[in-house]
Amino acid sequence: MSGSPLFTPAALGPLMLKNRIVIAPMCQYSAVDGNANDWHLIHLGHLALSGAGMLTIEATAVSPEGRITPGCLGLWSDTNEAALARVLAALRAHSAMPIAIQLAHAGRKASSRVPWEGGQLIPPAAPGGWMPLAPSAVPHADGEAPPQALDAAGLVHVRESFVASARRAVRLGLDAIELHVAHGYLLHSFLSPLANHRDDAYGGSLQNRMRLPLEVFDAVRAAVPARVAVGVRLSATDWVDGGWEIGQSVVFAQALRERGASFIHVSSGGVSPRQQIPLGPGYQVALAAQIRAEAGLPTIAVGLITTPAQAEAIVASGQADFVALARAMLYDPRWPWHAAAELGATVDAPPPYWRALPRGQAALFGTARTGQR
Repeated sequence: MSGSPLFTPAALGPLMLKNRIVIAPMCQYSAVDGNANDWHLIHLGHLALSGAGMLTIEATAVSPEGRITPGCLGLWSDTNEAALARVLAALRAHSAMPIAIQLAHAGRKASSRVPWEGGQLIPPAAPGGWMPLAPSAVPHADGEAPPQALDAAGLVHVRESFVASARRAVRLGLDAIELHVAHGYLLHSFLSPLANHRDDAYGGSLQNRMRLPLEVFDAVRAAVPARVAVGVRLSATDWVDGGWEIGQSVVFAQALRERGASFIHVSSGGVSPRQQIPLGPGYQVALAAQIRAEAGLPTIAVGLITTPAQAEAIVASGQADFVALARAMLYDPRWPWHAAAELGATVDAPPPYWRALPRGQAALFGTARTGQR
């Protein structure tokens, strides 16, 4: 067994991961009507061969109006399910890596242009646009039209949409479900007093603002088998005075632990353009460490984690149980190979790639069969 903490197996709820490297969900904005296609097969195929402990599929909308952009992936229909099944079948034919999916509703940040077209809100009356939904009729940014505040029937529809998509994820054989409660999207916006101005049971006090995200978690956890890990990605702070902050995140994480959450994936920000984020290497790790220490949930740290030594130190020091990489994996889809080589560990790799190693380094792949005729 490797002496590297980063490459030590660990449990993520009911799942046992071979190492502590998680590939974070990364939106591709390349679906058609929510349907995965050949781009997703190529993109996810690269990552499934990386040797990481788990791959998380990008934010996947639970309803058409829950997409960030018209190009976002979805899992609300039989057609969506069939399209993703084709991609997953190809991945599983060549990789045993556990696969998670992030289920999401974009809330008031929905109906946006894709990032390479500027990312601005598409007005509901404009071609390709629709009415965003939110806890309150408060726009995300100055100058934008206000979203539609969800009524009681709308809240029920949101919960039912998450449950229906979770059941589709189970039919697809996915190993874990991550609920998106971060980055200013719908469930995070219910937590944040910057976006939630309600005066009913879903607004005002901390317990009220936590109500819908916890109801969604409870409903999804009850709808899927115990073998499926269910966790949450959380923005631990809004980075805005008067917004959601780390103390409230600890309370929320403690409530998730009591409800049987398998993990918490700690990010930050996204609910307001006024955020002041102190960017730097591992700038969110301290948030993850505090939640791990005070809530006791298996914790994933993320955010400008780029080097093997940095990732190793985070796990070895007990700041987090796992590290998640996103942009670093896009830049280097073999990041776990290179980390294993640097840290003296081994990693899974497909046989056609074994000869990629220089002679004498076969131990990286746990095999000496790297010769060719």
